[in-house]
Amino acid sequence: MVRYAATSITPEKSARARGSYLRVSFKNTRETAQAINGWKLQRAVTYLENVKEHKEAIPMRRYAGSTGRCAQVKAFGATKGRWPVKSAEFLLGLLKNAEANADTKGLDTSNLIVKHIQVNQAPKQRRRTYRAHGRVSCHAILN
Repeated sequence: MVRYAATSITPEKSARARGSYLRVSFKNTRETAQAINGWKLQRAVTYLENVKEHKEAIPMRRYAGSTGRCAQVKAFGATKGRWPVKSAEFLLGLLKNAEANADTKGLDTSNLIVKHIQVNQAPKQRRRTYRAHGRVSCHAILN
């Protein structure tokens, strides 16, 4: 049994999906998740597909250091924006999984809303470099 952060949502009327230790940038995924929070599921899916095709941009609000300006985020009342394709793909997979879970429960998938979405930072993964004379160098992979 997995534990979710939002506990006040009734389980009979909701469907959930979860991914853990995903190899994707935390900062980009957080901004992408906050962009679709509170939206209807179908709109969120089309938005993320448009982000992959650079038709709509993700507004960068919190983690926006050295992010360039973009005219596509005027709709969100922001000036800085990007198109994090990898983050959009991971979140699309989670939304499709939540939709399948709702369908299995017998819920109406046309009325689903993204009520709660949360992104936590995964632990850094380590790589090894084998060197001469039996030595090993380790360093962390930074997203």
